[in-house]
Amino acid sequence: MKHSILKKIIDLKKQKKEFAIVTNLKNSNSVVYKLDEDLDKNFIQYKDQIDSFFKLKNNGVIDGADIFVETYIRPIKVIIVGAVHIAQYLVDFAKSLNFEITIIDPRGYFASEKRFPNIDILNKWPDEAFKEIKTDSNTALIALTHDPKIDDPALKYALDKKFYYIGALGSKKTHANRCERLKEAGYSENQINSIFGPIGIKLGGKSAPEIALSIIAQLVSETFRK
Repeated sequence: MKHSILKKIIDLKKQKKEFAIVTNLKNSNSVVYKLDEDLDKNFIQYKDQIDSFFKLKNNGVIDGADIFVETYIRPIKVIIVGAVHIAQYLVDFAKSLNFEITIIDPRGYFASEKRFPNIDILNKWPDEAFKEIKTDSNTALIALTHDPKIDDPALKYALDKKFYYIGALGSKKTHANRCERLKEAGYSENQINSIFGPIGIKLGGKSAPEIALSIIAQLVSETFRK
């Protein structure tokens, strides 16, 4: 691989940009491709297939050709509100997946470096914390505290910014009360129904790691649907 190609790959990764490396397996010629850029003339005839791999976040060889496509997708930003026991298992699961984790919790005795090493932690209330985080529709929110003073502002922010995944921990009764508060705050039925609550795929587990597994499974499922 040419030095200029390698340098471009390193730069794009640092910038957390999405791109694909397209390689002709016969002659080892490679190019870096982004959806908003023109494709090299040597690969232009395969543009539709390359775009399909890119959009589906897949790697592989194009049928009937010796063209290999390897996609690099920007890490999905996941914001966990509530540094509870379940969050520790969630972080462990997320480490092997393409997620960029931030934890928000004003309670410093929960959200600490000791409990969550090498994770971005904001010991602030959500209204203040979100001023420091760049978010968009590719962001996910997981609310875990059960405390309306902490969870509700985060849920409102996520709804306003149209996060692709929004989930909140709690029983059916807790979630019903949460929905009623959001309704009183002016959110529509469609907006409220977009919240996964109670959060997680129904696996039947009740322990912290089992609940975390159900949440991460749902998050991964929704990530690939978006």
